[in-house]
Amino acid sequence: MKKILVISLLFALMTLPMFLSSCKKAAVKPIGLQMYSIRQDLDTNLVGTIEKLGKMGYKYAEAFGYKDGKIYGKSVTEFKDLLEKNGIKMISSHVGQPVPDSANWAKTMSWWDECIAAHKAAGVSYLVQPSMDSVAYSSLAGLKRYCDYFNAVGEKCNAAGIKFGYHNHDKEFKTIDGQVLYDFMLNNTDPSKVFFEMDLWWSTVGGANAIEYFRKNPGRFILLHVKDEFEVGSSGKIDWKAILEKAPAAGTKFYIVEQEAYQPNTTALDGMKKSLDFLEKADYIK
Repeated sequence: MKKILVISLLFALMTLPMFLSSCKKAAVKPIGLQMYSIRQDLDTNLVGTIEKLGKMGYKYAEAFGYKDGKIYGKSVTEFKDLLEKNGIKMISSHVGQPVPDSANWAKTMSWWDECIAAHKAAGVSYLVQPSMDSVAYSSLAGLKRYCDYFNAVGEKCNAAGIKFGYHNHDKEFKTIDGQVLYDFMLNNTDPSKVFFEMDLWWSTVGGANAIEYFRKNPGRFILLHVKDEFEVGSSGKIDWKAILEKAPAAGTKFYIVEQEAYQPNTTALDGMKKSLDFLEKADYIK
């Protein structure tokens, strides 16, 4: 009996490294997609397109298009269920309203209450406002209004167990009165209420140094938009290894692929597959 136990123990010890190795290989990288990338496919064939994404290997998604309590004609929970049926978890959603004036503040906050409740019911972890209107870019006073507004929305999200963030384009890296708008936003929003989903392509277009922003603002970049001129890795204009190696220290939890342009003779779904393959092979994303 003792001999059998010893042999069993030795076998277990011998096979443990192979078991651990297989577990490591099976780990799912935190890579998702912003569904705006394939909006035309979703318009044409919602169910079929989501099925293709699941088979492609995407495990996480960031939604867009929330309106009147629905995404693509379905309640947020129904849309979440459709994704999950195909092995995809909806972690975040692009939503938002322009900064209201005092007369419309209560109405806008009511809209956010409904939006937050709908996404909380679907188990969404992050809500991200994807843009601002001209108020933000006309003066620092206008931008400060947005910062105060985002702090108020972030407080509402926190109360529901959701985190609130802002997604940039290139205009946020311009200056007003000698101040870079993005820096102003980082300095005038409460880190406990507002995170930033840095879009790495638009940041590059705007002349920003993502690594420096990560270094100076640790923990504030919970989501990243991993975007290139076309498919991720296609332009040669972004040092993906240097940037993404620093992302965990910046607080990054998920890497969200987005594409707004595609190379000739490449479909949106082909492009999303190429981007996913590039990131899956990257040993600097864990």
